[in-house]
Amino acid sequence: MNLAGRTAIITGASQGLGAAIAEHFLAEGANVVLCGRNEADLEAQRQRLAAAHDAGRVLAQPADVSSRSDVDALFDAAQARFGRLSILVNNAGVYGPMGSIDAVDWDQWIEAIAINLTGNVYCARKAVEAFKPHRYGKILMLSGGGATGPLPGISAYAASKAAIVRFTETLALEVREWNIDVNAIAPGALMTRLTDQLIAAGSGRVGAALHARMVKLKHDGGTPLSLGAALCGYLAGPESDGLTGRLIAAPWDPWPFSEEQRREIAESDVYTLRRIVPKDRGKAWGDR
Repeated sequence: MNLAGRTAIITGASQGLGAAIAEHFLAEGANVVLCGRNEADLEAQRQRLAAAHDAGRVLAQPADVSSRSDVDALFDAAQARFGRLSILVNNAGVYGPMGSIDAVDWDQWIEAIAINLTGNVYCARKAVEAFKPHRYGKILMLSGGGATGPLPGISAYAASKAAIVRFTETLALEVREWNIDVNAIAPGALMTRLTDQLIAAGSGRVGAALHARMVKLKHDGGTPLSLGAALCGYLAGPESDGLTGRLIAAPWDPWPFSEEQRREIAESDVYTLRRIVPKDRGKAWGDR
């Protein structure tokens, strides 16, 4: 029961990875507050989890993270029900419009940034306010492949996910003295409704390479949701205390880390975004 006595807000929890994270957290003893835009789907998920676990530890609060008033109401409801908050999992996200930047609907592009970036940042802001008085907390930001490489055809997603990682690194430094750990998570290539959206969009809008990758993923099955949920559980628990400001990949990185590994990570730029310069690739030019 690694998370016993802790309360977590999980956004985007009505299905997919968010629901898997909630399931894992409940199994580890946490109270969970489920957040999602679709009230019917959210209530169905609440009922499913309440039937499998202690119903008193599950709260569902409909919210659109791009709405400040919705997020304010979410945190108010969570604190009214459970009191102290310990964990925020920022899982809500969308791909946004698909296609060339000069052809996509601009309002939809802005809406994707409002959900994936500013909405998640505002949730983190509210979490910091809740955590500081207790001088402890865990903030987990779902990032992924969009942060580490270009994704033609889904530029809003790629830009917002890269921004999330840099925000994670920055916020981690801002709140370190309050013992608040902030990390980003790459859960791996998941088979979710977002994958189906990319396949349905077609190669003409998202590019032949990405479309082929998604079709293969659909065929092969992808990374289990349980793996990303388990990484969230590790980063939300006491075993990871002090590990902060990093982008950790569920399928590829050797977590849980030993105490020595955590110290080496803290003293280096391992698992961070950085600019690659010529000497990193063995080139003799480029330095002044």
